[in-house]
Parts: sequence; structure tokens; C-alpha cells
Amino acid sequence: MTPPLVSIVSICWNRKADIRESLFRIREIDYPNLEIIVVDNASTDGTFEMIGADFPEVRLLRMPENQGIAAYNAGFKAARGEYAVILDDDSFPHRDSLKRMVSKFENDASLGVVAFDVRNFYNYDDVKNETIDENEAGMETAAAAKYYLLAFNGAGAGVRLDVLRQAGFYPEEFFLYWNEQDTAFRILNMGYGIRFFSDVVAYHKFSPVNRNSRRAPFFYTRNAFWLIWKNYPSGMALDLTLRFMHACFYSSMEQKTLVYLQAMLAAFAHMGKLRGKRKPVSPDIARGLRIPFNLAFTYYR
Repeated sequence: MTPPLVSIVSICWNRKADIRESLFRIREIDYPNLEIIVVDNASTDGTFEMIGADFPEVRLLRMPENQGIAAYNAGFKAARGEYAVILDDDSFPHRDSLKRMVSKFENDASLGVVAFDVRNFYNYDDVKNETIDENEAGMETAAAAKYYLLAFNGAGAGVRLDVLRQAGFYPEEFFLYWNEQDTAFRILNMGYGIRFFSDVVAYHKFSPVNRNSRRAPFFYTRNAFWLIWKNYPSGMALDLTLRFMHACFYSSMEQKTLVYLQAMLAAFAHMGKLRGKRKPVSPDIARGLRIPFNLAFTYYR
């Protein structure tokens, strides 16, 4: 019997060397029914041409301009698989991870997302020959999350495509950051689970320094407001908004930067982009899904 089709979906933007290496690694995956979709975000460094020439097996889409994470949605909509694997342009799965992921989904109809164990690529030479032990029958490899709910890491995650479609894909208004958490809220609110499995592994090039120090804190801050306004029940949203505003003022003074205040103003000025998109989740999900909002304020410390 042919196993379910799995669609790998990745985006890229001016990261020719990284996406080339990732695609070579993807060729090593041990899974017989696979399609690979890469969405190029209007690269200007020859990335699009390189993929077309060197990786004819890839379904290659090209955006007219850099659309950020919205480009993923073009890949999701083109995907024909039952399941999708979400990757960054500098990440790739362990060769056995797809068959393990499919097994998790096939054994649990309530499972919406398989969160991979995303490991640092820069330790890859130390672990590339490792064997991820086959677990004894019945052994659980999912992380226990008794008091909180999980989101997922977009450098390595599997998702049921029909669930992702119902959830509305990634939030295109965000451009960068918090898109996984926003999507996780909607998937959890639909009644599906998100679970982390230690034996479903991906490797990601964690950057030792932020690639663009201003861009990251700006989008993390602006989108945190939008994440709150879209997903939290009214009382919680008001409380979180006031606390996050205070954090913006405090961090701006502490770190001597205006970026947090500029991001906060942008969130309010462009909140019209959220019109019709607010769908508060249940209080239990809002309390249970831990969001590290303070991440926005770590870039200038």
C-alpha cells in the first residue's frame, strides 16, 4: 500500500547556499511518497535560478515581491499531500522523520500538528550518523504537557493539510514572527492537538546573532499586540495589552532604543489589517498556550 503523500513546504529569500544545502539533505529522506515545494520570495541572488537548474524535482513557485511568511500560504495552497512538513530555507528533517511523523498522525486522528525536535545544525557533524532508536512497542515519545499547551517551531513541523486549511493558513498581515503561535491558537481552538515528539527530528541553522537586529524586535513587538488582539478573550486581551505597552516603554528606556515604541505605534496605526480576523479562543486555551512575549525585548541587552 502506498503511504500518504507528504508535501514539504519551504520558502526562501536570498539564501542560495542555505536552501541548496537543505534541498540536498531533503534528497536523503527515507520516505517513498513525497513532493517538495519551495516558494521563492523574489530573491535577487540567483536562488530561484539555482533551484530550477539543480533541483528539477522541486515544485518551484515565485512571488512577485518579498511577502514574508505569507509566501508559505502559496506553498500550502499548492500542496497536494495529506500532510505537510513546514521548513525554513536553512532547515531539513532527519532522514527518518517523515515516516515517524506519518505514523504519529495515522495513530491519532485528533493530532493536528507534530512538533519536531528542532536541533542546532551546527552540531550536525556530531550527530549526523546517530541512529534515533526505534522505540519499544507502546513507548510514548511525546513530551508531557500537563499544565500548558504547545505551539510549534516553523523550522520543523508536520501538519494535517485539511486542518491547516480550516485554520486559515499563516497570518499574512504579520510578515514575520509569531505566525506559528497565531496558527496554533486556531488549531487548538478547533479541538486538534499539537504535540512535540523527541524522535521526530529536524536540523536548523540557529544564527548566533540576529541577521537584522532592528527588523526582529520591530516585528516581534508589533505582532505581539496583533497576536493578543486576534486571539485572547476581551479581559485577557486588555490586561496583556496594558502590560505589553508598559514593557515597550520600560524596555525603550532601559535599552536606549525607539524600536519598541515605533513597533507599538505601528500596531495601533495599522490595526485595521485585523478587521474581521479576531476570533478569541477559549479561556483555557488562552491560559494554557504559553507565549514568550518578552522575547521581543531581548535584542539590545
